[in-house]
Amino acid sequence: MNRVPDEALVLVPGGSLITATAEEGRALAIMMARHSIHNIQPDFDVLKGGRPNYSTTPESLIAASQVIALEFQTIAAANNYWRD
Repeated sequence: MNRVPDEALVLVPGGSLITATAEEGRALAIMMARHSIHNIQPDFDVLKGGRPNYSTTPESLIAASQVIALEFQTIAAANNYWRD
């Protein structure tokens, strides 16, 4: 098996949801969504093999966006929506 690298299997990169800005929070949300997929399917060849199907299907792209949005909601709440 061509395994996804261990650093891509960390569910909360950096070990914290706290970010300095909303932009950093959004980037963390995308990274967390990707890491979740890597944990579900750690075989890089299988993961990459499915990409042509889901990367061109509107429903799959919408579903991925929804996952990222949910991750971002969690991060935003942890950061008190970046308010002082």
